[in-house]
Order: sequence, then structure tokens, then C-alpha cells
Amino acid sequence: MKQLQRLRSLSFLALLATAALTLQAQSTGPAPAQAKAEQFTLSNGLTLIVKPDRRAPTAVHMMWVRVGAMDEVDGTSGVAHVLEHMMFKGTADVKPGEYSRRVAALGGRENAFTTMDATGYFQQIPSDKLEDVMRLEADRFAKNQWADEEFVRELEVVKEERRQRTEDVPRSMLYEQLRGVAYQASPYRRPVVGWMSDLDAMTPQDARDFYRRWYVPANAAVVVAGDVDPAAVRRLAEKHYGSLQARPVPARKPRAEPEQAGVRRLEFKAPAEQAYVGMAFKVPQLTSFEPGGDNDDALALTVLAAVLDGYSGARLDRALTQGPNRVADSVGAGNGLWGRGPQLFHLSGVPAPGKTPAEVEAALRAEVAKVARDGVTEAELQRVKTRWIASEVYKLDSVMNQARELGGAWIMGLPLDTGDRLIARLRAITGEQVKAVAAKYFGDDRLTIGVLLPLPVDPNRKPRTPATPLRH
Repeated sequence: MKQLQRLRSLSFLALLATAALTLQAQSTGPAPAQAKAEQFTLSNGLTLIVKPDRRAPTAVHMMWVRVGAMDEVDGTSGVAHVLEHMMFKGTADVKPGEYSRRVAALGGRENAFTTMDATGYFQQIPSDKLEDVMRLEADRFAKNQWADEEFVRELEVVKEERRQRTEDVPRSMLYEQLRGVAYQASPYRRPVVGWMSDLDAMTPQDARDFYRRWYVPANAAVVVAGDVDPAAVRRLAEKHYGSLQARPVPARKPRAEPEQAGVRRLEFKAPAEQAYVGMAFKVPQLTSFEPGGDNDDALALTVLAAVLDGYSGARLDRALTQGPNRVADSVGAGNGLWGRGPQLFHLSGVPAPGKTPAEVEAALRAEVAKVARDGVTEAELQRVKTRWIASEVYKLDSVMNQARELGGAWIMGLPLDTGDRLIARLRAITGEQVKAVAAKYFGDDRLTIGVLLPLPVDPNRKPRTPATPLRH
């Protein structure tokens, strides 16, 4: 799943689950002071965010557009992602394929991504080449154009991407269907890559219409991090982005998810070595750093996920995968902290030999119920908080991560100092709050369960080899 991806490269949860550092592992000397990010708004509505970091003569330039799969309509699922591919296919002055060659000639690397919430384009280059990539990015943002034949060819690449990353991966297919059952009104029910039938029916005009509708300056932010001066970057942005035509951002209508009443279940059969259980509970997301209510609950749920599965030997691992009576070969937990749409708390497990998906489901729910009944220890709380804070500190060593964090916060409407505020708010989460959310959000009326039922695997089946290399 992880379109879910993918990114959640923006995902705070991924950091919680994988951080392997502790505060004690930090350098014995004081950390260098981090320059503050600055934000500007150009006259056409485009946002500019600049974060100086002069430790190396490099810079990251990112174009964030607040449009993703959730902004599509039924019948054109996948068009945001297809358009992301087409943005590399040229303008009147840059021919198909030339964009990437030019960035490489500058000594840089580039790519792009699409999520439910956003589309992003990035280049990492020597800092003295920043103006060159600004010129290229502004050109394609305003003047993207391509022949129908280019669209037809690239659409086949996207279809192959769907086959490789979703249709050939049973667990990915399970999670795609799980989201489709968990959500009814929310556009989060559709996959980022799109349904294959929609891709088969997609036309060049579908992509062009989506581009003209959403790629407007007031719906975009340029983020620059690295060895740069904010005033100089602002002058370059005014020069290359300031002349882009201002247009209104289309109105977005609310698509609230109706209240669920009862467990939703699905079974998915596919050739696989083992069964798999995926459980998704509807939970609130963080919308601001104001204390109280859903914001506190979203943070406490994130801490709960870390207590359950935030490090090797965490609660789920100890209780379900160890000992002679273990019920699972592997287990997992993760919370969707934030997003433009509704979020889910996931529990998952692979049954051990001789155990059933139903036993894994019951064991996972029992561990959450144990937290709801008995709470968590202060030692557990401090351990997960320390690990997370350490990961946040070391994350700042990467200029790319700094730019991603700033852009992701802008997409969600959060402030520039989101990282600092998040640390402060998480430090304040108490064991009683974790106990309370474990009791509040894990009932049947929030739950969707998907079970992968394995079919025999064909021993003669060969892995799919793409005719065209995939971009991402």
C-alpha cells in the first residue's frame, strides 16, 4: 500500500516506525544552529518558502501543487498521476525528454511524485544552478504541452506501473480494495495510480483539462532549501515565477464520509505464500497545533502506534510473534497523523503456521484492548518519544528532507515551524491520553477488515519485465 504510498515520505508515521537512533547517539558537541525558513507570497498568489542550510554547496528546489488523487472525479481516476508524467514531456521550448537531460547536465537529479493530497516535482542541484532549474520549472508549470502520441505512449508506462506495483502484489491489491470499502464518499477510496478501466478510457484532453484547472500559481508553492540566500531566491522567484498568469483556484466542495455502523469485511484471493490480515480504523487527523479535541487524539494515536510497533520488540512483536504459542510471523501498526482527507489507523499481521486470520485479528485487537484497560508505562512513553525526537534531529541532516517537510506542511495548511511544534506537542502527550484513545477509536463501528486468502503460486511464473523503465 503506501501509496500510500510512497510517500508517505511525508509520513510522520514512517519515521516513528523506522527510527533506530536515540538521543544518546547524538553528537557530543552542540548541534549547529538551523536557520529559520522564510515564506513569501508573489503577486500572482504563488507561495515561496526558503530554508538556508549552508553546510554544502547544494540546493533542493521543489514545486508543490495542492492537487492529488483526492481532487479527481469518478471516471478519471489516476489523471493527477498521469499528468505528473506528462509534465516531463515538454513545452514549446523544451522537447520531450530534454528536461531531464538538462537537469542532468547541470550536475543534478530530478523526479516527481503524486499522492492523495499533492503533486510534487523536485531537483537537487549545485546551488549555483538554482536559476537554471527555476527557469525550467516555471516554463513547464505555465506552458506544458505535448502531442497526443506522447500521451498514448506514456499512458502505457503508467499502466505498467499499476501492473507491477499493484496488480502483481497481492497485499497492494488487498489494501487498494480495503480503502475502497472503508471509504464511501471520501475520494480517498480511489487509488492514486487509478483504476485500470479509467486508465484504459483516459484521453489526452482529460489530462489537459486537469492541468488547466489546477496548475495555477495560487495553488502552488516553490520550496528552496540549501546553500542559498532568501532575498536572492525571492528575486529569482519574482523573475521566473512572478510573471505567471494569476487565476483563481477552483472551489472544492466538501465530501464528508458518512458515519459507519458496523464492521465492514472483505476477502481477497490471490496467489501468495501466506495469508494476511489488514485492519483499518477510522480516526481523526491533526488539523492544527491547538491543544484539545481531535488534535490531541491524533497525536495520542500516533504515540499508541509507536508503543505497539515503533521499535524491535515493541508490544505487538513481543506478544504475537514470539514464543511457542505465537500467532503471527509478523505484525504492524501505523497511524495516519495528517492529510487533506480522513485518516485510518492500521493494524496488520501474517498468521504463523497453523494459525488463522481470525486468530491474528483477535490477537491484534486484544493488544489494543490491553492498552485501553491497563494503559502504558512511563518507560514505554519515554522510549518512543526519545526515538522519534532523535529521528527528527537527524532528519535535518538532509536538505531534501527539510524541503519535503516544509512543502508537506504547506499542503496541509500547517505553519513553517511544524517540526518544532510537533516535537513540543508529542512530548506533552500523557499515558492517560494514550489509554483513552485506545478505548475510544477501536470499536466495530470504525473498523474495516481485509483478509488475503492465498491461492497456490505458479512455480513457472516469471516476474514481469517492463518494456519501458518506470519513472519513479
